[in-house]
Amino acid sequence: MRRGEKLRPVLPLFFSQSQDERYAFIAEWYDPSASLLRRYELLYYPKDSSIEMYDVKNRRTFLRRTKYESLHLEDLYVGSKVTVFSRHLSIVDYGNLYTARKLGSRKERTLALIKPDGMRKIGELIDIIINAGLTITKVKMMLLSRKEAADFYADYRAKPFYHDLLQYIMSGPILAMELLGDDAVSKWRAIVGPPNPTATESDTLDSISESFGQCGLKHAAHSPDSVASAAKELELFFPSGGGCGPVSSAKFTNCTCCIIKPHAVNEGLAGKIVKAILKEGFEISALQMFNLERTSVEEFYEIYKGVVPEYLEMVSELCSGPCIAMEIIQTDPAKVFRDFCGPSDPELARHLRPGTLRAVFGKDKIQNAVHCTDLPEDGLLEVRLFFKGV
Repeated sequence: MRRGEKLRPVLPLFFSQSQDERYAFIAEWYDPSASLLRRYELLYYPKDSSIEMYDVKNRRTFLRRTKYESLHLEDLYVGSKVTVFSRHLSIVDYGNLYTARKLGSRKERTLALIKPDGMRKIGELIDIIINAGLTITKVKMMLLSRKEAADFYADYRAKPFYHDLLQYIMSGPILAMELLGDDAVSKWRAIVGPPNPTATESDTLDSISESFGQCGLKHAAHSPDSVASAAKELELFFPSGGGCGPVSSAKFTNCTCCIIKPHAVNEGLAGKIVKAILKEGFEISALQMFNLERTSVEEFYEIYKGVVPEYLEMVSELCSGPCIAMEIIQTDPAKVFRDFCGPSDPELARHLRPGTLRAVFGKDKIQNAVHCTDLPEDGLLEVRLFFKGV
């Protein structure tokens, strides 16, 4: 800035003729064909669920205002990943002060940790989280090493039950989730409740600890006690530096693959689908949320190319938002997971197999709730595509 030059006020990057209420965000997209990170201003109009996008560098329109009903205001926050016409965008900042003040003031992230004794009820617990208005932005079933367990319980080293804590948290798979929402830390802590509620604590009667926990150290779930603790603990399970964190709990044996599709995740059906799978007697031995690029989905669905007329629509659905992949263990030959998923057309499933996953949760042949491995010999291959090395 030259001497004597007045500092001009910083104005929003772009303006719209419309006077509708709108929210502005800065989003980034990695363009693999050009090996470039492209930056956009994304405008969202809640009145009609429409969006606009502008290329920040070139200062020109990238996407004219268009209705996009699969994107919701609650999906848009700093740190989130959203999908717009098969492009995975990372929201890196608010586009103006109005949006930051309106949406960013109370948004918090916290860790939800389902402990070994709570794993049999993960469907119900995911449902509780969704019904509380909290958004699950990351989820992974994992196994802790002794060092990872010791890092997690570092503040308890002087306690007489410290070694019991380590043995307990390492005794089986756990489910770690990143939750986002208004006052997420205090809200999730209230839902979990105190570790060992007493009879006089009437406000904890419906808490997770009271409803699902056992005596002593086994109280089903963990909640950080502050924003700072939440950030520290999230870094252990979901490191920001590009690491994978604790290893997946995948077994890679007697397995098949199931994917809860993006439409079902966005509609809050994940917990119900997980609950139905467990109730049927199948074991979920690995589970993780993914945001898939279109090229990865095309490779995954390659076997259907030229065979299934809906191939392109299937690809678009699976990369339209977060999905949840699972390793399902099949030890009973009489129980075939593909049969439990039902016919690919939910309407047909409702006539022929009304109790199957697609009959209950599917909408049409594209948004049919879940993908499952078609051929038994492909089960391990599909599971490895998701869980090998994570």
